[in-house]
Amino acid sequence: MATVIQERTIPSMDTLIKYDNPVLVATHPEKVAKETTPLKVGAGACKIQTTPPTLDLRRETVEILNGILPPKKWEEDGQEWTQQISSTPATRLDVINLQEQLDMKLQQRQAKETGICPVRRELYTQCFDEIIRQVTVNCAERGLLLLRVRDEIKMTMAAYQTLYQSSIAFGMRKALQAEQGKEDLIATAEELRVQKAELEKTVAELRQKFEQAERRAAELREAEDKKHTEEIQFLKKTNQQLKTQLEGIIAPKK
Repeated sequence: MATVIQERTIPSMDTLIKYDNPVLVATHPEKVAKETTPLKVGAGACKIQTTPPTLDLRRETVEILNGILPPKKWEEDGQEWTQQISSTPATRLDVINLQEQLDMKLQQRQAKETGICPVRRELYTQCFDEIIRQVTVNCAERGLLLLRVRDEIKMTMAAYQTLYQSSIAFGMRKALQAEQGKEDLIATAEELRVQKAELEKTVAELRQKFEQAERRAAELREAEDKKHTEEIQFLKKTNQQLKTQLEGIIAPKK
C-alpha cells in the first residue's frame, strides 16, 4: 500500500545549520483528518525515506554527521517526520552566505556586542556547528577533531556558568548574612543604648545620694567641731577658775 503524503510547507528552521528536506517516517491513519487528499510527490515536496544505494564513504559521512548533530524528529497531523543534517558539500558562496546570515541574525535579534549574551552565544554556536558540518563533508577526521574542540568549549562554558551561578549564590548568602548581621548589630546597639540610659540614671541617683551623704557628713563635722570648740572653751574656763582658786588657797594670808 502506497504511503499518502499531504501537501504541506516545509517548516522553517530558524537556524544557521543546513538541513535536508524533511522525510516522512510513518503515518498514523487514526490521527489524519478525513478530508486528506492524495498528492503525487513532485519537485519541492518532502521525500519519503528510502534507502537508495550509496557509497560507503557517503554513508559513513552521513553517520558521522548524524552523530555530531542528531536528526530532528516531530509529529504533525498524525505523521512522523524526520530531518537530517545536510551532507551536501559547501561552496565558497555558502560560506559567504553563512557569514551574512550570522551578521543579519545578530542584528535582527539585537545581540550584545560585548559581555554575556545568550543570543550571541546561541548564534555563534549554530555557526560553529555549520562550519563543522561543512568540514566533515569534505574530511570526516577534521570534522571529528572540530567536534572535540566544540565539546571542550561547551564543557568549559558549562564549568564557567556553574562557577558563576555558585558565585552568585555565595554572594547572595553573604549578603543575607550581612543583612542578618546588620539587624543583629542594630538590635545590640539598641540594647546597649537602653543599658546606657539605665546606667546613666543609676549614676545620677548615686551622685545625688553621694551629694546628700557629703552634705550630711559636712553638717556632722561642723556640729562636732562646734561641740569640740565649746568643750575646749569650757575646759579652758574651768581650768582658769580652778587655777584662780588654787592660787587663792596657796597664797599667804596677810
